[in-house]
Amino acid sequence: MTSVIIIVAIALILSILYLIFRIGVLTNVMNGRYQKIVGIGNTINSFLFIVVFVVGVLAFYLSFMSASKYFLPEAASAHGVRTDLLFWVIMSVLTLAFLLTHAVLYFFPFMYRFKEDNKAYFYPENHNLERIWTIIPAIIMAGFVVYGYKEWTAITAPAPQDSEIIEVMGKQFAWQVRYPGADGKLGKHHYRKIDAVNEFGIDFNDSASYDDFVPMELHMPKGKNVSLQIRARDVIHSVFLPHFRVKMDAVPGMPTTFWFTPTITTAEMREKTGNPEFNYELACTEVCGRGHYAMRFLVVVDEPADYEKWKKSQKTWASLNAEYVANKVNAPKVLVDKYLKEFLPTTAQSVTDSTSIMTPSMDSTTVSMNVVKGM
Repeated sequence: MTSVIIIVAIALILSILYLIFRIGVLTNVMNGRYQKIVGIGNTINSFLFIVVFVVGVLAFYLSFMSASKYFLPEAASAHGVRTDLLFWVIMSVLTLAFLLTHAVLYFFPFMYRFKEDNKAYFYPENHNLERIWTIIPAIIMAGFVVYGYKEWTAITAPAPQDSEIIEVMGKQFAWQVRYPGADGKLGKHHYRKIDAVNEFGIDFNDSASYDDFVPMELHMPKGKNVSLQIRARDVIHSVFLPHFRVKMDAVPGMPTTFWFTPTITTAEMREKTGNPEFNYELACTEVCGRGHYAMRFLVVVDEPADYEKWKKSQKTWASLNAEYVANKVNAPKVLVDKYLKEFLPTTAQSVTDSTSIMTPSMDSTTVSMNVVKGM
């Protein structure tokens, strides 16, 4: 309600100023002086340029300060710090250029408004001035391009060999993550193997798949490079980790990657923000359907020792779904026996064993029948 009252008040003030100007013009017309001199409305209009400029700058400042409490906290990744610096350097230079040029634009109409005794000076060209306002912006813009390209090249460079590999998969309407086990290799996947249980489409013909695990949270170690292997299962999604300044589309059939180095643990960020309930999160910034708003995933940054401890506490996906892997996906028996035998129910093992001895039993029966025929 307060905002409506303020808008109405501003509209009334502008209407009153316009009426004053019109009254001045009509008065000059009635007195026959309208063609000879410019009335007070000219001075009022030129002064309003200054008022609009000052009020506009003040409003911008107040709006900026009011919104600053909603700004993201300091970047929690190494490249994020550099990205923020690039952003604020460019923003500062552009703001300064905006203020200088618009100060001239808004003050000149008042300084050089019409006066009876003033005569205009014809100033057709000034090559030096033209060179200045062409060359200086060109140098500044070239500097921005070089600075930005340098950061972009660093961000998009191949991930270091020692990076922690994490697969991130988007689907309608949730995120899922998969980690490699002790071998440090993610198992293969194929879209034809996706079903209600095997949502990643993990290929269990690949031995590297058996120690992969699928947690309910995205954990990352502080100070170590993390490489996200990103893909989508249905439509385009977009991985967004705002506190780490990470954004990368997840596209069906076209895997993407993004690597970075977390620098602030969840516990440290809670202290910095003064919010004991603070949590990092993974969100989707691509409108992917009616449930898009629900695509949020908890992210935790641990100290390296805590991260390794957490990884060791995780159970492999195959061990949690051993019977499914053994019976539903036609996994090689050699791999099932090697990795999953201890996790299979006793009944399943007995069925497997009985199946394995069926052939000798049938052979003995055949031999007995042949003997009877011979007799």
